[in-house]
Amino acid sequence: MNDETNIPENQENKDKALKKAKALLQEFRENLYNFFPYRADALMDLIDAAASNTTARSVVELSLSPFFRREYSSLFDAIKNFFVPSKPEKEVQEKRLQEQEILRLIAPYLPASEQRKYRLFCTDVTYLPRQFSKTLEDRTFVHCPNTIKGNTPVTIGHDYSVLSYLPEKTSPNSPPWVVPLIVRRVQSTEKATQVSAEQIEAVVTDATLPFKDKLSVLVEDSAYSSVTHLGSVAHLTKLVPVIRFPKNRVVYHKYELPEGEKPSPGHPTWYGERFALKEADTWGKPDERASTTFTTKKGKVYTVELEGWHDMLRKGTRDIPMHKYPFTLLRAEVLDEDGNRVFKHDMWIIVIGERRRELSLIDIWEIYAQRYDVEHFFRYGKQRLLMASFQTPVVEHEESWWQIVQLAYTQLWLARSIAEAMPRPWERYATPPEPGNASPSTVQKDFGRIIQVLGTPAKVPKRRINSIGRAKDARPPPRKRHPVIKKS
Repeated sequence: MNDETNIPENQENKDKALKKAKALLQEFRENLYNFFPYRADALMDLIDAAASNTTARSVVELSLSPFFRREYSSLFDAIKNFFVPSKPEKEVQEKRLQEQEILRLIAPYLPASEQRKYRLFCTDVTYLPRQFSKTLEDRTFVHCPNTIKGNTPVTIGHDYSVLSYLPEKTSPNSPPWVVPLIVRRVQSTEKATQVSAEQIEAVVTDATLPFKDKLSVLVEDSAYSSVTHLGSVAHLTKLVPVIRFPKNRVVYHKYELPEGEKPSPGHPTWYGERFALKEADTWGKPDERASTTFTTKKGKVYTVELEGWHDMLRKGTRDIPMHKYPFTLLRAEVLDEDGNRVFKHDMWIIVIGERRRELSLIDIWEIYAQRYDVEHFFRYGKQRLLMASFQTPVVEHEESWWQIVQLAYTQLWLARSIAEAMPRPWERYATPPEPGNASPSTVQKDFGRIIQVLGTPAKVPKRRINSIGRAKDARPPPRKRHPVIKKS
């Protein structure tokens, strides 16, 4: 009887949630349209065409979408006018301001955490292969994994650093959504770790953002475990970086003066006993232990044994005194139902920052486990949103396209509660998505219907006379060939 009386109430709550989600998406679309100073109508149509794309294999094919109501020339013109600096010498400065404005555009729509005591961010770098684009500037040798064993995982192209927000999951089966906040190309004169530090500092120090007073956690892989990167983010008091640590490193316990002894004159002693991650006999007794379990998609139950050592130190440099920044070191070992090791090596994670003790060992493990969601975003963006398919010879247009894809993906994320499952004939037996939390591909297949329901703020294009075109016998000079830059 109680269940029957609750049915209308539950349906009413669902209707309210759906109405709220539609209002948020519509509000974001209006704000996005007003954000563009030039070609707002064409850019809005292009973003909708990308977000609803299911057939196009190249960027120009998006002009065939029913949601792009213009000619293909308008598509390239929209990308060209996505960012227009006022003066050439102010290009870099104004580009950073535009990145911050996009961040402020998206940040109000990030949901507040219900169970977490922190906001979770992730930075990672992904490659864009452009080995045949000899007229493209600033190409370098970038890491590019391949399936052929023994091949060097290197290609020629660009790297892009993406700072994402990792929303709290409502269940273990929640789709791997992320919210890309800042997308920036790593120039040949920069390192990815340097760009990452600048991106996260732009987030945690911006007083206009809704989470400026919250504890922020930054999760990164082992490529960001260098002293230079840790030293560049350790001064941010509201930030706690959680970073995977390579298994061949050596750290130290904090030196403690033996009882009854007086400090000796001269240079103070900072480092105590040696702790080599590859040598178990140097570990000693952990300060804290914990364990948790998780179930794989195949139904296997694994146990994770966690051990933590507090106030550990690593050696720095004259300019980066790492002895001032103690950290927590965590070791994770995954066991199967029979108690056997699942992986050959342990996982090591360091947690640095003044507020690191606010995170338990299980929190740290769950934080790093969610980092892999950003890998799904890179794969999905390149396969479904054509993120790596714009073969332009102009590097500024390439950067603009990546930010356009960022905004298209954000629209899909905001529409996750509205989308309806539309399985293809061979998918009718697939597990349906959670109500109100569809996957990115499910939302993309239904986004065309959503646009038709909500409408678009973009105005209908007006036909104009044909352009006079290029002058007779005019021949533009050939594009300059640029060498591949080797980073030192």
